Amino acid sequence: MRDSSEEQQAVNGKSEVAIVHKSLLHLRSCLVLPAFFSFILISFYLMPRGVSAELLSPFAIENLIGQKAPDFSLPDLSGKSVALSSYRGKVIIVLFWASWCPPCKNELQSLNNLYRVYRNRGLIILAVASEQSSAAVSEFIERMPLEFDVLYDSNLIISKDVYKVFMMPTTFIIDRHGIISKKHFGEQDWTRAERVAEVESLLK
Repeated sequence: MRDSSEEQQAVNGKSEVAIVHKSLLHLRSCLVLPAFFSFILISFYLMPRGVSAELLSPFAIENLIGQKAPDFSLPDLSGKSVALSSYRGKVIIVLFWASWCPPCKNELQSLNNLYRVYRNRGLIILAVASEQSSAAVSEFIERMPLEFDVLYDSNLIISKDVYKVFMMPTTFIIDRHGIISKKHFGEQDWTRAERVAEVESLLK
């Protein structure tokens, strides 16, 4: 009888653990999904007039991978126009970010460290500020100076219409042939071996 009782307790204990585990998974999904969709809602809020809501589809961006990177020309913070095509033959990282996005700050710092290491090997980084307040962008960069080009997409057309960006930050890696080889959603740590390897493989 004692053995049977102990076995029953063990079974009950396992059941309780399973229930707790299931509850935690449910809680995680409840937290992650709203956070994901909040990015989309923010994108809707920032979307300029005349830009179709269907451009925010997370599936539209997939069609860019393996394709030639769409060219664009945007002003830097001094007003000078910078074209993507002017860096033909280089490995380019294009980061779409905004000053109101905390993860963007971390990725910008990480990219700055990466740039210091690989700039002499042909790495170009373009940080495209996708927001309507130029003052907010300027103040942000004053607090956190960067060594690569910061461009300003005031009407968000390049971000949303051309590159189908629906969340911040979003990062594209373009190879020496001008082909988009990778994309990443959300904050990336460019000191991680996996991310460094992506860049290294294209710089060879």
